[in-house]
Amino acid sequence: MKDLFLSSLFIGAGISLLAYFSGVYLKNRFKSGIFNPLLIAIVLTIAFLKILDIDYETYNMSAKYISYFLTPATVSLAIPLYEELELLKRHYKAITAAILSGVVTSLVTVFLLSKIFGLTHSEYVTFLPKSITTAIGMGVSEELGGYVTITVAVIVLTGVFGNIFGELILKLLKVKEPISKGLAYGTASHAIGTAKAMEIGEIEGAMSSLSVCVAGILTVILAPLFANLI
Repeated sequence: MKDLFLSSLFIGAGISLLAYFSGVYLKNRFKSGIFNPLLIAIVLTIAFLKILDIDYETYNMSAKYISYFLTPATVSLAIPLYEELELLKRHYKAITAAILSGVVTSLVTVFLLSKIFGLTHSEYVTFLPKSITTAIGMGVSEELGGYVTITVAVIVLTGVFGNIFGELILKLLKVKEPISKGLAYGTASHAIGTAKAMEIGEIEGAMSSLSVCVAGILTVILAPLFANLI
């Protein structure tokens, strides 16, 4: 099987997509947020590789092409934002303040937890970009001296957590305003959370899309400042 991975150009990508669509099927079948397609895809892919004893480097040789779509997928989030542009113009002050507070809260939380658990500088900066999209977070982690592969895993887990539990948390906090919901999803759980926001409504999806972009930019600016604290 390892020889097949080495000789095939896209088998890794094919396995990844098959695992993802299996997750989509399970979510549609059981109608539960726990069956998150991305989480299911991760579990199935890891299980597949472990059972067949395929190492990550061999798998990634034919799976890496999927990552090429990260940047255009992130850019495409501007489409729902454009459709709600007038809403953005009316509430730009509140929206800007909300996203900024969300980014700062994320960075401060990582700093405090890193101090509590005694993380090293490299471990600390690995977690700083946890709430921004992978396309940006990988670059931030690498620039600051973090462990990029761990950063990717943390970003994915953060997004999956927001996607699964975001709606429940918002209900518990009695957040009902569509703009607030969208900003919360995008700022806290980036593109994966945005996918859930788009399921809820157009306004939520548009505001979440905006948050992903702005939060990413703000994190790029602020993360180096926080990186010097440890």
